[in-house]
Amino acid sequence: MILAGLILLSVGLADVLRRFLRGRALWIGIAVAGVLVLVLATLGGAYLYAVVGLALAALWVWLLPLDGRPRLSFWPAALLAVLVVALVAFLPARVMTGLFAGRWLATPFGSIGFDLLVLGLGVFAVLLETGNVIVRAALLGERAEIPADIAPEHEGQGAGASAGAVAGLVAVPPSAVDPGVPTASEPTPPVPAADQGFRGGRLIGPLERVIVLLLTLFAAYPLLAAMLAAKGIVRFPEISRDGVNGGRAEYFLVGSLVSWVVALGGALLLWWAARAGF
Repeated sequence: MILAGLILLSVGLADVLRRFLRGRALWIGIAVAGVLVLVLATLGGAYLYAVVGLALAALWVWLLPLDGRPRLSFWPAALLAVLVVALVAFLPARVMTGLFAGRWLATPFGSIGFDLLVLGLGVFAVLLETGNVIVRAALLGERAEIPADIAPEHEGQGAGASAGAVAGLVAVPPSAVDPGVPTASEPTPPVPAADQGFRGGRLIGPLERVIVLLLTLFAAYPLLAAMLAAKGIVRFPEISRDGVNGGRAEYFLVGSLVSWVVALGGALLLWWAARAGF
């Protein structure tokens, strides 16, 4: 099970670092994170598993770039889920070695083993930025239409510039000019910039997944249902103004469902590992 935890932890840290760091800072952050993962695994006598986890994290970053389309669509996320579930379900409990051999760690959820702690850290790391990467891959893979008001800014600016250029090239026929009206061009009032609104999806998504995970682990199912329903109620006025193609509703449904599946899958994985006695 610790192999599954180290894989998830490596992938989660890699996605967080490449989202918020650039250039030399990114490489320094990756080196520090790699050393921390190796140290953590060495304390539990699983340093070889850490090497496997770091290698798979590098493959994950290559298959799912932040800028550009995924190289294998949604398949890397599906394969990662299958791999992690198989490792937890079919690998037997290992003989503990290292600093934490035979020790149980006290947590708010009770006493747990070192392997389960590492798996919990890995699941939490994946719920952060990796969840956003998976949702994006699902939306691009299903070709869900991104609403115009949340599309990349350069697309809207390019469209506006093209329209202005075309309008400037249209010639006015002589018959349309009134001799009694001055032909001097009047200054055009500035067009107010479109309100881009608050783009909190990158923050709301991780918070939502963490809350879903915690409510599921604590068996607070009424609160979980209320939170999921509240999200639909809050977004209903926006979705109800959707166009004939239903792009906004499709974008909302696909993104929300995939995000919830990631969180619920993490909760199920932790519950399964805990019941198995790891």
